[in-house]
Amino acid sequence: MKKYIIQSIRLTLVLIVLLCILYPLSIALAGKFSIGNGGGEKITKNGKVVGYALLGQSFTSPEYFWGRPSAVGYNAAGSAGSNKGPSNEDYLKEVSNRIDTLLKYNPTIKKAGIPADMVTASGSGLDPNISEQGAIIQIKRIAAIRKIDERKIAELVVKNTKGPFLGMFGPSSVNVLKLNLALDELK
Repeated sequence: MKKYIIQSIRLTLVLIVLLCILYPLSIALAGKFSIGNGGGEKITKNGKVVGYALLGQSFTSPEYFWGRPSAVGYNAAGSAGSNKGPSNEDYLKEVSNRIDTLLKYNPTIKKAGIPADMVTASGSGLDPNISEQGAIIQIKRIAAIRKIDERKIAELVVKNTKGPFLGMFGPSSVNVLKLNLALDELK
């Protein structure tokens, strides 16, 4: 019996060192070598932090590009998706309301032309990107409100579009915060 207690204590001490000291230190060290030194990639305007590149923000004003809906109200402290399935009536009503809002503010698009990412929340609820198509369908609205040529805004979308990861994984995407900041610079 004494033999098993001593082995259990040793194993506990080894796991404490590994999981409570070495693992957190290795994660912190890896973070120091990442963009933003582990504090996230801050986006600044006029020397002031206006957001983070990997955290979605709410844009509801019609003169800006809208991002992907959030299941958590863009609260980074409560990152989560919805557990409502596609047959859930509340979820379907929520998606239907998002579609109606998009069609109201973008009357030139058809319901079938709305990309799924514009009406469904991401798994984290904090996705900072939309698909390239999600940005394209908003160009006419923004051009009309801002009284800017659609081609200039389309060029801005192209300039801010990132291709698929490693050229083949996932769709092309646009960071909404970066795009809206570039849009504010457009004259």
